[in-house]
Amino acid sequence: MTNPEIKVLDKGFVRLIDHMGSDLSVVNAARVSFGKTKETFEDADAKLVDYLAAHEHTSPFRHTALTLHVKAPIFVFRQWMKHRIASEFNEISGRYVEFPEDEFFVPEAFRRQAKVNKQGSEGAIDEANRERAMATYLESCRGAVAHYKELLSLGVCREQARCVLPLGLYSEVYWTVSLQAVAHFIRLRSDGHAQWEIQQYAAAVRSVVEPLYPVGLKALLATAR
Repeated sequence: MTNPEIKVLDKGFVRLIDHMGSDLSVVNAARVSFGKTKETFEDADAKLVDYLAAHEHTSPFRHTALTLHVKAPIFVFRQWMKHRIASEFNEISGRYVEFPEDEFFVPEAFRRQAKVNKQGSEGAIDEANRERAMATYLESCRGAVAHYKELLSLGVCREQARCVLPLGLYSEVYWTVSLQAVAHFIRLRSDGHAQWEIQQYAAAVRSVVEPLYPVGLKALLATAR
């Protein structure tokens, strides 16, 4: 049965493809040091998982993995792909496929540049500027895609024509990641200092991961630094 998509932003999604292991896998990876394994997860095992996370004995958490199919704007993936440790990405290629005409992100609102946090944003732009800002944004994105299509019609190869496309264009990846690595992603990208758009993806990823590894994820998020 196909796992349901969690809708994110206007055209994005997160969907679970596959996963390996459970909280019990973390426990057994730790207990193998003593030549022991367990068949069922018990209350004492939850305490062990908490201990492992609190004391940064993180290798047992890497004996788990999950694969997600994610559709997100390119500027989101630019941030996401900084999370390379214990994770792997495979992305749709503009060399192989032609991008659709309307697959770019359209924000519901535009934010102001933050005065203190120079890399961030705060609040909404002035009401008087919203309509013009949206018109300019759409004109730019639609124009870029139109130029891309024109280049293709003129015989330009896909790998060169794609260079004019906007950062707001949606892309798709398969992301395979360990429990430790995905907890690190969720912690950093759920923080209020992260860009709002990737915060929405972090929330969606968390909603996928929590039912699979409820004890392990909770422990890692409580103690991760």
